[in-house]
Order: sequence, then structure tokens, then C-alpha cells
Amino acid sequence: MDKPRIAILGDGGWGTTLAVLLSGKGYSVTLWGAFDNYTKAMAKSRKNPKFLPGVRIPSQVEITSDLKIALERKGLIVLAIPSQYTRQVLRKAKGNFDNSAIFLSVTKGIETGSLKRISEIVHEELGHVKLAVLSGPTIAREVARGIPTAAVVASRNVKIRKSLQNIFNTEKFRVYTNADIIGVELGGSLKNVIAIACGVSDGLGFGTNTKAAILARGLAEISRLGKAMGAKLETFSGISGLGDLVTTCVNKESRNRFVGEEIGRGKTLKEIHKHMQMVAEGVPTAKSAYALSRKYKVEMPITKEVYGLLYKNKSPLQAVRDLMTRKRKEE
Repeated sequence: MDKPRIAILGDGGWGTTLAVLLSGKGYSVTLWGAFDNYTKAMAKSRKNPKFLPGVRIPSQVEITSDLKIALERKGLIVLAIPSQYTRQVLRKAKGNFDNSAIFLSVTKGIETGSLKRISEIVHEELGHVKLAVLSGPTIAREVARGIPTAAVVASRNVKIRKSLQNIFNTEKFRVYTNADIIGVELGGSLKNVIAIACGVSDGLGFGTNTKAAILARGLAEISRLGKAMGAKLETFSGISGLGDLVTTCVNKESRNRFVGEEIGRGKTLKEIHKHMQMVAEGVPTAKSAYALSRKYKVEMPITKEVYGLLYKNKSPLQAVRDLMTRKRKEE
């Protein structure tokens, strides 16, 4: 694929970071945001103070709130929209993009209610468009600062995943390819739920032993559900599985870990959301993951307790007690 013109839908930290990265490689990039006043302020200041403070957006990056302008004559359309808003943006996008365009989801989440992954929502709304997903341990600020990072691009079409690997790969951003879309999407989504559990552990003042147990057992339940849903088990031990899980569970800037930490300190979800600018995808995903575990009859005890903490007002110490006193079993 010759250098495509690129639209990035979603002006959060990750969408803005990818706009900076791709512009730095000489691509023509348009960054779209939903709120006109904010995109105008970004275009003028070349900054995104709410979602990516301290990073300058190159003057070559076009910034707009007009979806039609953003999509016009674009060969690659990157979806960096929170999972619960993806469907409505795609509905507005219908009829405004080239049929030959590739859609790339970089969103980590599962739609509540439908229990659909982002790739499933794209096909449901737009039909059989060309599609891939990109995921991995990619804290936006670290990528924006040029810290060495690895990610995975997954598509069932080998040409698409190789061309996207070439587009995104840099000396500081190494991209691997994978054919397992289901596994890559589930790894990136479900790890946010486990990160909330790790945050609760931090908020309660527990130590490294506890976090290691949550990580190991969390990966086990993610893998069980993934296998039941048709993913390859080995995907979960890779960059988009274990790699992403570790990053989100230990990084101090992780929004999901932060939500858990505040819950561990006794705050309610409503109180926490009052002071958050950015979406913590693990909160709605916990509801979806719990529903999926019941649908596929897969045991996911950590996910079940996180769901109870977020939606049933369960006390953190009771959740820990229930996890630790479950029926004894083999690993």
C-alpha cells in the first residue's frame, strides 16, 4: 500500500499519540474529536491538555470535529473511540468513507448489552470492510515520549496486517503481526478488569505477593474465556495478553488501576468518576466480562468480584475474603 491518507477518530491520549507518531513518519493525518470547541482549541494551541499534556501536536496534523472532512479520501481509518461510543460514531460515518479504506481498531473494550468486540461492531454497522486491530502494552504518554514499546496488529488478511505493520513500525515502536483477532481484542479488553483488581489490592495496602497472584490467576481466567470464544491460547502469553496485562496492572498512570485503588480506599464509583477526565474502559468491560463468563459458562472469580465491587457495592475486604476462601483446587 502506498502512503495512505489517515483519519484517526478519537482525540483521547492514544488517538493523539498515534497522530503524532504517524505524522512523524510523513503520513498525512487528520485527527477527529467529537467536541468542536475542544478541537478548535487543540488546532490553535497544538496541544491536548486534557488527554495528553506536555506533547506538541505537529502543525501538519489536521484537527477537526467534522466527521465527513475527517473521512474524506482516507485509505486508513483508525478507531480510537471509547468502546461504548464506537457504534454511534460508525453510524454517522456510513456513506462518508471510501470502500477501499482499511479500518483499524485501537480501542480496548467490549460493548455492554450486546457483548460485542469492536471488530464485531464494525462489521455489524459497516458490513465487510477491510479490518484489523492494534493492541499491546502501549501507555500513550510513554509512546509519545519515544520510550521503546511493542504492539501487535491482528487481521485475518495477511496483506493488511503486514502493510499496517510497515505503516506503524518505528525504531521506538515495534509492531508484531498476528492472525488471531479474537485473542488480541480480548487480551486488550479483559486485562483492564484485572488491573482494577490490582488497584484494589494497592488501595488496601497489600503487597507484591498479592499482585502477583492476581496477575497469574487473572491471566488464567482471561485465557479460559478466550479459548471458549475461539481465540488461540498462545495469544494470551504474548504482547497483547501478558504484556498488556502487566503494564496496566503495575503502571501508576493506569486509569483502571487507579479506579481500583480508589475503591480499595473506600470511595464509590460515582465519587471516582467525578474527578476523572478520561474513560477507564475496565469499568464497563467488567460488566461485559461477567456476562460473557456466564454466557460461556467459564469460571472467572476475579472478574466476578470486580463486578461485585463496581456494581453491587460489595466491600473490598469481603471480596478478598471470598476469593481466598474459595474451594481448594489444583492450579
